[in-house]
Amino acid sequence: MPGHRLTAVTGLALALTLGAGAVAGPAEAAGYRYWSFWDRQGTTWTYATQGPASAHPSDGDVQGFRFAVSADSKDAATPRSAPTFAQVCASTPAKPGRKRVALALDFGTPQDAPSGETPPAPRTACAQVPEDATTADALAAVAKPLRYNSAALLCAIAGYPHTGCGEQVSTKPDAQPTAAPKDTSDSGPSLGLLAGIAAVLTLAAAAIWQSRRRRD
Repeated sequence: MPGHRLTAVTGLALALTLGAGAVAGPAEAAGYRYWSFWDRQGTTWTYATQGPASAHPSDGDVQGFRFAVSADSKDAATPRSAPTFAQVCASTPAKPGRKRVALALDFGTPQDAPSGETPPAPRTACAQVPEDATTADALAAVAKPLRYNSAALLCAIAGYPHTGCGEQVSTKPDAQPTAAPKDTSDSGPSLGLLAGIAAVLTLAAAAIWQSRRRRD
């Protein structure tokens, strides 16, 4: 029957339209609250390629830690201070068989803090440790208590934060991501999908016309 054909085909077109709207809706962005680990290369912070338990800094190195909500390493916030080795370790004389590592500890902002916690002020420390010590050893020498989870992920430095470890959270409301050219293909149904819907409606009209011709 023409009415039945029209109802069925129009229903299909409506379903496609609603599906297009659903696909077009933006996905909720999410990030992770954790301590990121950085190496100071000249005047630039570089995301560390090893974990603190695997890295073996040399005497005179500068390393940093930053607590923040980040989506991944490309999005991670760097330590907000940029100290030099001389500034941090000026009052720590060299000793045979020991090395000095300058550490910048940035506990992040209140917006990045877990609920009910207040981040301590950023600080620096000069760790003097055995020559074969890791960054984790250097950190333990100047910023206890440290807290790790069962997967050896660093969860807390100097006891901060008290709870949580790399948990997934919604991105910060005040985050300002780098602007990118607007992709208009994400603002509504694609041209291909709209063309398909138009074709379905055209076929529906043709089916009704053919049916009426046979009936007449």
